[in-house]
Amino acid sequence: MDRSTTRRGFFAWTGAAVVVGIAAAAVGTAMQSGSRAVSAIRRAVHLPRPLNTVTVPASASFDVPGLSPVITPNAQFYRIDTALVVPQIDPDSWRLRIHGLVDHEVTLTWAQLLALPLRESAATLSCVSNDVGGDLISTAVWLGYPIRELLAQAGVHPDADMVLSTSIDGFTASTPLETLTDPKREAILAVGMNGQPLPPEHGFPVRMVVPGLYGYVSATKWVVDLNVTRFADATAYWTERGWAPRGPIKLESRIDVPQDGGQVKAGKTVIAGVAWHPHTAITGVQVQVDDGPWQHAQLATAVSADTWVQWRLPWNARAGSHTIRCRAIDASGTVQTATVAPPAPNGASGWHSIQLQVSA
Repeated sequence: MDRSTTRRGFFAWTGAAVVVGIAAAAVGTAMQSGSRAVSAIRRAVHLPRPLNTVTVPASASFDVPGLSPVITPNAQFYRIDTALVVPQIDPDSWRLRIHGLVDHEVTLTWAQLLALPLRESAATLSCVSNDVGGDLISTAVWLGYPIRELLAQAGVHPDADMVLSTSIDGFTASTPLETLTDPKREAILAVGMNGQPLPPEHGFPVRMVVPGLYGYVSATKWVVDLNVTRFADATAYWTERGWAPRGPIKLESRIDVPQDGGQVKAGKTVIAGVAWHPHTAITGVQVQVDDGPWQHAQLATAVSADTWVQWRLPWNARAGSHTIRCRAIDASGTVQTATVAPPAPNGASGWHSIQLQVSA
């Protein structure tokens, strides 16, 4: 490449950047106006009283500073988007279309959804790109309506095995049909999060919540379309980019306290964290200090089988450098694997471990 070609390329790129910058500024101004309007509408929304409410018992939480709260406040809930700007949707104009391999199409409005018997359920959501020990995972109490009821109304054909959900911004997710029709799984169209209408960045007015699946195949925000289809016939946003078409959340655990690379004083202290296997449940957590034996941690009360659970282990810390690791056991008796795998293509695995220094 000669210098003149390089300079022409640079100027062409610079000009395009200026145009894009001007367009982005104009879009940003319009979005600010739309955001203010939708925020005002959201503040005026009064969610209906649910048929049932989720009770979080006091025994679900340990009083350990630095330990993740059992229910994540909305402002701290993890967020992963493909949208450059948060879609601003007037709920009165929102529509959900259910079509594809069904006996007849169903269209649902916001008013019709709120008039249905809504229920509360607690569920932990996790991003498939979460590293072992990462923080792309949170838990909330959701308010919504079972997707299985709407699919039953549409009449799903027996040869269907997937629902391709689409967001208003064009994002798509491929959800195994059996997870949406399972009567023991609260796969819902959610309108509420921790007692409030969904925040705009978490899908207002309506999103999907499917316990037990990574978000990239289930947690479509600003959802407007459900296409009942087959994995053989359709692909979704992330599966087209090499990620697995089905995304069951793996059995995992994390150490929150002490912090990795931190320092504590010798003597009595505590090791604590969270463990999860949504829709299967956690029955045990074991902790190993250096090369010592695995010790059974104390579990807090689980809010549900679909949520993470807190754990803690008293530790008499001795001066020096230490490695601490943890592993979880689920309700099926499966022990969390030590095999290390990266997030791609279907979720990370391995034992979370931390290094810390104990001072005398």
